[in-house]
Amino acid sequence: MEQAPATLPRLSLEHFQHAHCESGVTTNLLRFYGVDISEPLSFGIGAGLFFGHIPFLKVNGTPGTTFRTWPGAIFKRATQRLGIQIHSQKFSRPEQAMQALDEVLERGIPVGMQTSVYYLPYLPEAFRFHFNAHNLVVYGKEGDEYLVSDPVLETATRIHTSDLAKARFAKGAPEPKGFMYYVKQVPPQSDYPNAILAGIRQTCFMMLSPPLPWFGCNAFALLAKKIRSYPKTLSTRKAALYLGNIIRMQEEIGTGGAGFRYLFAAFLQEAAERMHREDLKKFSEELTVIGDAWRNFAYSAARIVKARTSDLVSFQQLSDQLLDIGHREKEVLKRLRKAAQK
Repeated sequence: MEQAPATLPRLSLEHFQHAHCESGVTTNLLRFYGVDISEPLSFGIGAGLFFGHIPFLKVNGTPGTTFRTWPGAIFKRATQRLGIQIHSQKFSRPEQAMQALDEVLERGIPVGMQTSVYYLPYLPEAFRFHFNAHNLVVYGKEGDEYLVSDPVLETATRIHTSDLAKARFAKGAPEPKGFMYYVKQVPPQSDYPNAILAGIRQTCFMMLSPPLPWFGCNAFALLAKKIRSYPKTLSTRKAALYLGNIIRMQEEIGTGGAGFRYLFAAFLQEAAERMHREDLKKFSEELTVIGDAWRNFAYSAARIVKARTSDLVSFQQLSDQLLDIGHREKEVLKRLRKAAQK
């Protein structure tokens, strides 16, 4: 197979900054094809809201905590529910993955992909750590550099071929394996009300129904119990590291605040307006308040991590905060599940 040309088409993809990488990539890709969709709609229809705490899965040496669903699910679910045909693919070798990317770009198609934050040199060094579930869009190539629309940035940027290859094949969980995806065909119109309700129902199912203690609302109590035990089972430094990773996943890898709860609340607000349903608006308001509680939790945890002397709460009090948040969120989702059946 012939090598793709060094300079590939610069597509007219309009870059928008968003709160979260995958829902932002989904939105930017669909807007390229004229789909009228916001980031909250992409996130909600794609059932992006989730929670999990997996003590035996270590991320940067600390137990894994997630405030969102697994990588790739938002794009797959949102496009499927809107009747949009897509293609996704993983690869065994970097050379194969980069050649496939060039071939798709040559056809004038922007490509979404999963990467490691650590190997993206255009990000500030403070944000570059081993997190392998960051999504971005590549929309062209000039010489040895790819043109990048990364939704966490204010403007589009570019990255050297070797750096992008490293980012696409970083080791560690979840291993990207060159994962890329793009849109193949968009229908003349989509059924937004049914897509919205399907997204709500799956979100509630994933949060309320998992039988395992590590996922959904069950995981709130599990993590609260772990936090309560940190002073007894961990050194002061390790306890701070564990708490720090929870905050990082909530605030930095999340939406810049409140672990995706604000984003899901914005989805319900927009759903209420599109479907003329006052009840969804009220659920949006309730989840916004819960988002505020998540932000207060992060503030309290950060005070412990930084060993502040004022406004300091104990690990027990922090655990109680999380239990209260978990209880409130579970009750809201139970009522939201019933409302979505109407």
